[in-house]
Amino acid sequence: MKTGNFRTRRKTLAVAVTAAAALALSACGGSGFSGSEGESAEAEGATDAPISVLIGSSGEAETTSVTEAVDAWASESGMDASVSVASDLPQQLSQGFASGEPADVFYVSTDLFAGYAANGSLEPYGDDLENKDDFYPALQEAFTYEDQLYCAPKDFSTLGLVINNTLWEEAGLTEDDVPTTWEELASVAEQLTTDDVVGLGYGPEFQRLGVFTAQAGGGLVTDGAATVNSPENVEGLTFVQEMMNDGVAAFSSDLGSGWGGEAFGKGQAAMVIEGNWIAGAMSNDFPDVDYQVAELPEGPAGPGTLQFTNCWGIAADSDNIEGAKELVAHLTTAETQLSFAEAFGVMPSLQSAAEDWSTQYPDLAAFIAGGDYAQNLPAQQGASDVLAELNAQLETIKTADLQQLLDTLQTDMESVVADAG
Repeated sequence: MKTGNFRTRRKTLAVAVTAAAALALSACGGSGFSGSEGESAEAEGATDAPISVLIGSSGEAETTSVTEAVDAWASESGMDASVSVASDLPQQLSQGFASGEPADVFYVSTDLFAGYAANGSLEPYGDDLENKDDFYPALQEAFTYEDQLYCAPKDFSTLGLVINNTLWEEAGLTEDDVPTTWEELASVAEQLTTDDVVGLGYGPEFQRLGVFTAQAGGGLVTDGAATVNSPENVEGLTFVQEMMNDGVAAFSSDLGSGWGGEAFGKGQAAMVIEGNWIAGAMSNDFPDVDYQVAELPEGPAGPGTLQFTNCWGIAADSDNIEGAKELVAHLTTAETQLSFAEAFGVMPSLQSAAEDWSTQYPDLAAFIAGGDYAQNLPAQQGASDVLAELNAQLETIKTADLQQLLDTLQTDMESVVADAG
């Protein structure tokens, strides 16, 4: 599915908090755990210990929305629960685990998940969720450790192709020209490139360029084995290298911008590869830019994109594990997740909520469509270090011997995978 309509203009894809969100939160009661439907947290064996929730917030909208959701559950359940915003979430989580007094419920990123699961910091509750099978399979995979789903995916984001409608039309392109293959992407990027504008922009990192390796059938870790230097990865990055050397694609940093969304908003790039978070940035910082979002073109192996996610972790040392589980069940219902989407632009992690989300935000539908084929970045302990080194090496992608570049990191990723096994 490709999205986009050049005859229907809209200046913003902003999403805002409304009173309906709060009403939806208070309406979704009941338990989300197997065998406990209709039972209260107390009946499940919860204590009366208060539940603390620690989040890393993107801003006031997210903080307000999560707080309202937790308050609604607390009011309905009779439990005491409160939300705090971390200034440095990984540091505060580590301090809490070390002291034996962690927050009860908290955000967990994929790069930290495996370490927390391995050292016993997390309560493995995910397999008990009634809606476990409704989470996207790749999201379940991201938070599975030793064949157990440890925690519920909170929400997710994918990458899509964001197109400046004005520059597109000035280049003589139409809706029929929205690219569906690599060849078409290179062609329209060339047509969009001028002395002042590059056709395609993206951040200088594998977290963006990895869409091309995915479309070539590659990935850094495949079926539990390190595959950094695979032919598929070389093929995907070679396509990037060719576009950059042809002058039709560029890093946002080379354009003088901090990220792809900034380069796009400033008109430095006619297209960018970015995630659904760009909607809020465009609304706040570049409200006059008219744009659309399409799914990324397919590569030799088919469609491919990357996804980014967090889960709702529960501390193994929590004084109220059962109450925390009931709270997480509430926070991951379709109703609550759709209210979060309205408040701060995330996409629900439940497959059953995808149609409602797409209907509510048709201009962003390409992002959630990517959830059907999105690829996770490797999350084993130490994988983030290999990824950081890969990003440093990719700064020289225009002149690099790509096979040699990837060969240098293959052994490092093999060690990471071996240690994780």
